[in-house]
Amino acid sequence: MTDHHRLPPAPGRPLRPFPRNALLVALGLGLALAGCAGRNKAPSPAAATQVTQIGVNSFLWRASLETLQFMPIAQVDSAGGVIVTDWFQNPGQADERIKVTVAIMDGALRADAVQVSANRQVFQNGRWVEAPVRAGTVQRLEEIILQRARALRQAAVGG
Repeated sequence: MTDHHRLPPAPGRPLRPFPRNALLVALGLGLALAGCAGRNKAPSPAAATQVTQIGVNSFLWRASLETLQFMPIAQVDSAGGVIVTDWFQNPGQADERIKVTVAIMDGALRADAVQVSANRQVFQNGRWVEAPVRAGTVQRLEEIILQRARALRQAAVGG
């Protein structure tokens, strides 16, 4: 490849997009090679702990994920105990949406170990604007998570 292929296009000339088929082939080859590269290697202990370790109460964590399963999840950090949903629109109320964040603050199964926050927006004049969250929404989500976590714990200890 010559140096002129690395230079940006002349002013006024658009960049030519990379052919989509070539991109898909390159991506496929890259994934295939990545899958073959470590086939004979045993996973390192560090890799195993990064995948399976939860830094917070596992019952609260699982209960939070189950409670929010109807919403699209945007970010999950099991080590830090944070779950952030994407915007969720109830099909019956297309002019409003809600986004929820759950933070698990402790390794113990306690009421103050889970904190829920929510943002609500309504569609007005062609754009989304911030609106107050309905009273009791956050508290109700926290109660549901705690009830589910207690039920999971009871099931785990056999009683």
